[in-house]
Amino acid sequence: MARLAIDDIPAAVLARRWGVPQCGVFRTLPSSLDAIHDLGAQGAPGGTVVLAEEQTAGRGRDGRTWRSPPGGVWLGMLLRPPLPPAGVLSLRIGLVLADVVEAILGVPPSSLSGPRARLKWPNDVLVDDRKVAGILCESRWQGETLQWLGAGIGINVANEIPADLTGRAVSLCELRPTARRIDVLDQLVPALLRLTTHDARLTEFECAAFAQRDWLRGRHIRTPLAGRASGIRPDGALLVDTGAGTTMVRDGHVELS
Repeated sequence: MARLAIDDIPAAVLARRWGVPQCGVFRTLPSSLDAIHDLGAQGAPGGTVVLAEEQTAGRGRDGRTWRSPPGGVWLGMLLRPPLPPAGVLSLRIGLVLADVVEAILGVPPSSLSGPRARLKWPNDVLVDDRKVAGILCESRWQGETLQWLGAGIGINVANEIPADLTGRAVSLCELRPTARRIDVLDQLVPALLRLTTHDARLTEFECAAFAQRDWLRGRHIRTPLAGRASGIRPDGALLVDTGAGTTMVRDGHVELS
């Protein structure tokens, strides 16, 4: 594992600080998630964390590119069974990320103005309608047996947002100039470890928390199914009102009408 540092804190110190078995910090990686899969195949323990200063081939869902210049959090975590399904875990990570984002921005937990961080099913965190973070969970199987799951998380912290994306993406430093990667990671990584012990379905509390942050609900979408987004199910599926009834969608990239 590499021995660089995040905000001047060495990787070995970070591992102890977060209670993870090992943490690698790399100057450049094609993808922190790909590195996690390599480590999974080598037998690395669950909870292993990989961080990249920069990704040259970061990706989102369906092979979409995630631009990952220096200054952001480009994180991969290796998770071993028993685990909830990837779709449920992704939504749980989104709930944690939304809380972390608001904590960094100084939003009170019970803000009367409502949540500032919103969740777009299945894997985006938005602030003021602009994307600040994304999640990608990928499982690896041997036959019908789950071997491990890689959770890839990208968070715009102090990285520059390309000019062609400024209307759709935002960094935390734009909203709070003092935001640091270590402040994000100190809250995020320990919380991610706790998610693996939860049930295979979202609890009533989690569904209510998601509903409060649900950016998509009530909006008309054209893919992966045409209709009006109508919330989520406890199994993580998106509900879509097609006009002829309500249908569930388990996977896919959402585009608005």
